[in-house]
Amino acid sequence: MTTYVIRRLLDLAFVLFGVSVLIFMMLRLIPGDAVAIMLGANIDITPERIEALRRQLGLHLPLHQQYAQWLGGVLQGDFGRSVWTGRPVADEIVGRLPVTLQLSFMALAFAIVVSFPLGMLAAGARGGRADAVVRLASIVGLTLPSFWVGVLLLYVTSMYLPAWPTIGYVPFVEDPVGNLARMALPTFAVALPMIAALTRILRSSLLDVLSLDYIRTGKAKGLATRTLFYKHALRNAMIPVITVIGVQVGYLLSGVVVIEQVFAIPGLGRLVIGAINERNYPLAQGVILVATVVFVFVNLVVDLAYAWIDPRVEYT
Repeated sequence: MTTYVIRRLLDLAFVLFGVSVLIFMMLRLIPGDAVAIMLGANIDITPERIEALRRQLGLHLPLHQQYAQWLGGVLQGDFGRSVWTGRPVADEIVGRLPVTLQLSFMALAFAIVVSFPLGMLAAGARGGRADAVVRLASIVGLTLPSFWVGVLLLYVTSMYLPAWPTIGYVPFVEDPVGNLARMALPTFAVALPMIAALTRILRSSLLDVLSLDYIRTGKAKGLATRTLFYKHALRNAMIPVITVIGVQVGYLLSGVVVIEQVFAIPGLGRLVIGAINERNYPLAQGVILVATVVFVFVNLVVDLAYAWIDPRVEYT
């Protein structure tokens, strides 16, 4: 087990190195002169000022030297400083990260709590009316974009519940009720596609397990249906579900970026979009890299969870 974990951590280190190169290069392929965009429409712009800012940001250096300087700083915990505020990028990220994490965890928890009963209901009522309704609802949920659901929720709430707080964010420690009220709609918008995906995969996985020989043998020996379903079938059906949860975390992070714009939530999503528009390279690179680290860490946890669910899984 220890050897497997070490091997996976080394694999993740190579993945993160490759991702860091992609992040660095792709931001610099965005059209437009970064320095000119940073200076904006200032009438005092001169070639001297442009060159001075370029040197201040290190943009006059060859790309490989720029990357080496940035990576060296990241390895020491220094992501650089935001071009606009002058604050350390790490401080900017730490200030916004709790907001995004709250929305992400609330959406993930809500999706799991709703999808598991629906998936089990559909599998238990295979071919029945409940199964048909759940399958139809899951198809609809997969086809609805999160941002469209968010806009629709804003419209409906403003029409029928005008007193409901829908825009902005307040910290949970300051106003727990206000925080949860503002996070309810974005949580549902982000979680809806995940609910649909998890419901479908759980139903399919359960049906596959319920058709196996050992389940039929258990029925023949007189084991209770509830025991077979919850104690034996459900646990063995969880491996593909956990795989999908790990994959969905990546989509969850991308969905959060859009939803934060729709609901004016000051999280990492709004931060990185603003940084990209402003060509704030240090800030954009730092936020995207942190999001990538979270994604690969979740996938590592998913891999390790396989052994807990099914000890037959080999570490290869």
